[in-house]
Amino acid sequence: MSDRIEKLCVEKGLRMTEQRRVIARVLSSSEDHPDAEELHRRAAEIDSNISLATVYRTVRLFEDAGIIERHDFRDGRSRYEEAGDDHHDHLIDTKTGEVIEFVNEEIERLQEAVARKLGYKLVDHRLELYGRPLKEGE
Repeated sequence: MSDRIEKLCVEKGLRMTEQRRVIARVLSSSEDHPDAEELHRRAAEIDSNISLATVYRTVRLFEDAGIIERHDFRDGRSRYEEAGDDHHDHLIDTKTGEVIEFVNEEIERLQEAVARKLGYKLVDHRLELYGRPLKEGE
């Protein structure tokens, strides 16, 4: 569904201008983790009147409302994805910047065990792994 972010915005009572609707639809249809400049490029293909400043204001509004999450994958730019209930971690290719989402139950259990051993109940976490493709023989 390419309008799920738009629907969340309406449910949360955000005023939805046509430009915000376009940005919400672009975010909903994104299968990657675009930064503001990439969001602007995609949105401007639909509505050439959308400025980069509008994209920045809109993603901040959506982030403040808990609709999207901002990530800093050490490449100097904030990237965005829809906030969701399904937990996943990220592996970032340091050569290409590609972001690979994954779930690993063994890692999840280990993180909870570490927190418990230190006297804590784990309530949230974020895991980012950084790597490059293996070379033959590694």
